[in-house]
Amino acid sequence: MSALDVAILYFGTFLAIGWVAKIVLDYAMHQHGADLDDVHRQAGDKRQPRKMFLLGSWRKEPYP
Repeated sequence: MSALDVAILYFGTFLAIGWVAKIVLDYAMHQHGADLDDVHRQAGDKRQPRKMFLLGSWRKEPYP
């Protein structure tokens, strides 16, 4: 078995598993999932700005 065959078998297996997982997750999210807009609606409009650490400094990031 050549190195190319092994690479195709190895990476092809991971790609196939990832592809199947994506299809299953897309189906499940379509049936039972919530969109980001739904989550924001549930959180309400009175959300406080959150503290974020970015590039060595703290800052407050407002929610959109």
